[in-house]
Amino acid sequence: MNLKEYTLKIEYKIGGKIKEEAVEYALVKNGYDGENLHIVDDGDETHVRIKVSANAKVELTLAELIYDRYFENNERFFANGFQSWTATREYKRNDVQYGLRSLSKLPIVRKFSGASGDYAFTEYGKDLYHGFSYTYFRKDDKAEFVGSLNERTGYTIFYADMKENVFAVQKDVEGLSIEDEYELFDLMHVHGTYDEVFDAYFAEYPQKRTGRVDHLAGYTSWYNYYQNINKDIILRDLEGLAHVGNIANIFQIDDGYETKVGDWDLDLQKFPDGLAPIVDKIHSHGYKAGLWYAPFAAQFGANVIKNHPDWLIRNKKGRPIPSGIAWGGFYALDFEKEEVRAYIKAFFDKVFDEWHFDMVKLDFLYAAAIEPRNGKTRGQLMCEAMDFLRECCRDKIILGCGVPLAPSFGIVDACRIGCDAENTFKEKFYVKVTNQEIISTKISMQNSVYRRHLNGRIFANDPDVFFLRDGGMKPAVYTWTQKKLLAKINHIFGDVLFVSDDIGEYDSEKMAVLVESYQKFNGKVLSAEHIAPEIIKVTYVEDGKTKMLVYDAITGDYIVQ
Repeated sequence: MNLKEYTLKIEYKIGGKIKEEAVEYALVKNGYDGENLHIVDDGDETHVRIKVSANAKVELTLAELIYDRYFENNERFFANGFQSWTATREYKRNDVQYGLRSLSKLPIVRKFSGASGDYAFTEYGKDLYHGFSYTYFRKDDKAEFVGSLNERTGYTIFYADMKENVFAVQKDVEGLSIEDEYELFDLMHVHGTYDEVFDAYFAEYPQKRTGRVDHLAGYTSWYNYYQNINKDIILRDLEGLAHVGNIANIFQIDDGYETKVGDWDLDLQKFPDGLAPIVDKIHSHGYKAGLWYAPFAAQFGANVIKNHPDWLIRNKKGRPIPSGIAWGGFYALDFEKEEVRAYIKAFFDKVFDEWHFDMVKLDFLYAAAIEPRNGKTRGQLMCEAMDFLRECCRDKIILGCGVPLAPSFGIVDACRIGCDAENTFKEKFYVKVTNQEIISTKISMQNSVYRRHLNGRIFANDPDVFFLRDGGMKPAVYTWTQKKLLAKINHIFGDVLFVSDDIGEYDSEKMAVLVESYQKFNGKVLSAEHIAPEIIKVTYVEDGKTKMLVYDAITGDYIVQ
């Protein structure tokens, strides 16, 4: 495919009328003047850099590059999901990319289940696949890569229409008004092996890896106790982690320390002495201390909603927008308001300066850009929200979660690259009736495999937890084989390795698996792909030996050869 052989289609509103421009590269390479727009592509032969300006203020409604491209039956298209949790994989002709499913299509349910994904501004259909920010087409060990170098002007969405043999690149311009020059697309095109194209992409990408985190291994409280944590549980499990000594380096307190999400008052019934003494104990063991925080979220019933209703992101009708189903539903705070920024920053100051945490896990971040507003696109808002969070966090470690990935590049030190792992290996009924961000161990492992290219290149990949415990407040309903499979996938593909177990209860067999899994992977993945609808094969080198892992995503059975 020649990246310059495109048709550029732009639709816009001016004077209450819808206008359209459709031009090819030959017209725009030296600058094209349409009825209201000036368009130029000043990229070289492997780059498309399209800038547009207008002779009067216009509202863009569509910006799209269209290519004719034949898709071979054995060719795979990579569809990078909208955010951390979104199902991500390669697709070939006749595969299905699911969107909202079953009950989630009902209007009242869609308001909540659709909020965390791209369902309001992308298309789903038969033999139609899409992904965000970058993509590749792969045949065997050869890849053709196309990636955006600028998401600050809007999300870049890649579509492969294998029915019509069309490849399209869209910029999400909803809400954008322009007059002065605006960069619509900045794309690069490269061929090579899987590793070669990603090495080239991140070498050219303007934001670079922070370098603060190479490998984290330790504990997070969420996947055993959820919000039911207290001082005694945390201190007991801290002593449990001490059994592995300095192999671990992080201990994180997750959701549940606060009275309500959005208010962030410490629950003194659970933590009567505050969090600072606990952080001191964490540090005394030689671990970094981490705290979960959802800076843009306010659960229904939070005092911040009652006291400051003007702080909420609202739709064009002036109504607050439900931003997800967590905690029985929540709204998003508008970080563009100075009062909101001051409110969020004040809590960060408490976390770092009074409680002395070293790391924050920042969650549900997509909510900051749930609606385009103030003349800005979703992508621009998300990038500015991430800039704000890094400013608040200074040089502390950020573990991103529930965040569109490209806006987090160069901002976060580590990032979740999949959905939450479920405490049962078998998928629950709601996986098939909700969205593509829902909790699922199967999809969590799948995302670890297909987003492996991010690990170590732009941040440390967090594949989410693995489970070894038998009991606990929330027993893990896994066979021992399934537990070992999840631990192995996380070990091979991730550099943030967490359990939520009371390690003090482990027997010698569990402890051996934990210690092995916590280690940094001493090897390299050579290839990974679906070889059947629910079977994934991974070829890798470990400790100088070439190995092959084949696993069944439904049963959890696997072999290593």
